[in-house]
Amino acid sequence: MEIRSPLGHAVEFFVKFVFTYSIKFGGNMPEIKPVSDLRNYSEVLRHIAVGSPVFLTKNGRGRYVLLDMDDYEKMHASVKLMSELAKGRRSGEEQGWETMENVEAALGVR
Repeated sequence: MEIRSPLGHAVEFFVKFVFTYSIKFGGNMPEIKPVSDLRNYSEVLRHIAVGSPVFLTKNGRGRYVLLDMDDYEKMHASVKLMSELAKGRRSGEEQGWETMENVEAALGVR
C-alpha cells in the first residue's frame, strides 16, 4: 500500500491541471521525459515554451513539471482568483448575500 503525502496529491493535481490547461488553451502536447534526462538539462529546457510544459517522470510515473514563466504566472493567478472566489462564496453562505441594489449603492453605480 502506497502512502501519499498531501504534497504528493498537490503535485498530481498540478500535473493534471497543467496538462489540461496546455491542451485546452491551444498549447502543444506536452513533452514527457524521464527525470534522468535532466543530466542534459539544456536539452530539456529547450523543449519548454508557452503552452508546452515538460513533464518529468520518475519510475514511469509523472513526478515533476517544468513550465514557462508566463504559464506559471497565469496558473498562479488562476489559483489565487479561485481561492478568493471560494472565500466570497463561503462568506455569502455563512453571513448572507447582499442584494444587487445594496451592491450597486455601495459602488455608486446608479
